[in-house]
Amino acid sequence: MIKKFLDKKSDYFYFVFRVIIGLLFLLHGIQKTPGIMNGSTSLFSLIGIAALIEVVGGIMIIVGLLTRYVALVAAVEMLVAYFKVHFPGGINPLVNKGEAALLFFVAFLVIMAFGPKKFALDYLIKKQSK
Repeated sequence: MIKKFLDKKSDYFYFVFRVIIGLLFLLHGIQKTPGIMNGSTSLFSLIGIAALIEVVGGIMIIVGLLTRYVALVAAVEMLVAYFKVHFPGGINPLVNKGEAALLFFVAFLVIMAFGPKKFALDYLIKKQSK
């Protein structure tokens, strides 16, 4: 009974998953923007590029536009963030504060594997081109 319900509603659950991951990623990027806005951080620094990827990528994941490609770029960014920023603080992500980067990485792997699904601009574009 539960399996039947979950199978029937899987598109809705995945939509919620994709939107929440995209929203959290967007917020993760927005928290980096004050330094860019006040000029203390360059847009072309690692933090500036990360903010750009996270803000634009978060929006694109939310609306489901170029979903798999954006998820790939975001996953790579999270790996770079983990190994460049967090890993030098130790291997344990709870100690080096890298658990968010690893969770985002895994979430983006899921999004890459499943794609945009039904409730996404990619789906509408594909549907209209047929």
